[in-house]
Amino acid sequence: MRILILGAGKMGSFFTDILSFQHETAVYDVNPHQLRFVYNTYRFTTLEEIKEFEPELVINAVTVKYTLDAFRNVLPVLPKDCIISDIASVKTGLKKFYEESGFRYVSSHPMFGPTFASLSNLSSENAIIISEGDHLGKIFFKDLYQTLRLNIFEYTFDEHDETVAYSLSIPFVSTFVFAAVMKHQEAPGTTFKKHMAIAKGLLSEDDYLLQEILFNPRTPGQVTNIRTELKNLLEIIENKDAEGMKKYLTKIREKIR
Repeated sequence: MRILILGAGKMGSFFTDILSFQHETAVYDVNPHQLRFVYNTYRFTTLEEIKEFEPELVINAVTVKYTLDAFRNVLPVLPKDCIISDIASVKTGLKKFYEESGFRYVSSHPMFGPTFASLSNLSSENAIIISEGDHLGKIFFKDLYQTLRLNIFEYTFDEHDETVAYSLSIPFVSTFVFAAVMKHQEAPGTTFKKHMAIAKGLLSEDDYLLQEILFNPRTPGQVTNIRTELKNLLEIIENKDAEGMKKYLTKIREKIR
């Protein structure tokens, strides 16, 4: 299959690496400097090159802020039977765009990134495939993710956004709060160091990506839950309520089992 990958960033390079030995692949990036470290693939910087390549599948791996712009840029030079796809963690506007594009489409979300995951061992990581898409496109990504030993889930666009609001916004907000109140320690404990590593990794991500995940309409409800729990915990601490603390710890241990 001829596969065009949009964007030579971390995830674009990752998909190029895993696909280029079984498929004819090309990477398109408007910044030629981004293409210096991609190998075993065609490197495109013009739309004319894409037109001549005639891709059968496009994987849009640019940053979330430019996902739709990247699609609009290349659609005029794609064959009409080409399947277009994204791997974005934020699906805002994509369903409407796909339905109006006139192209077959598939959308998925590999729920890991180079910041934290070990890309050589992804058996504990997850991927979501959106159910509202082209059948053959979904089969392609299902086969790919199974090869990577990912745990695969199939959700609608709405179900995806709800899942992301829960699974990403809660740890993101908790990490932001930690980073906001922390002070550098000369002799940090193990837990502090682990939290610090998570905070540094998260804050190295693209600002727009973090913003869009937190601006998910379902995120405020999750943040409200955090605020409620902090209020309850603060009352226990201020009152030195040993029995209340015991019950609280029992409750949260049950949740993480």
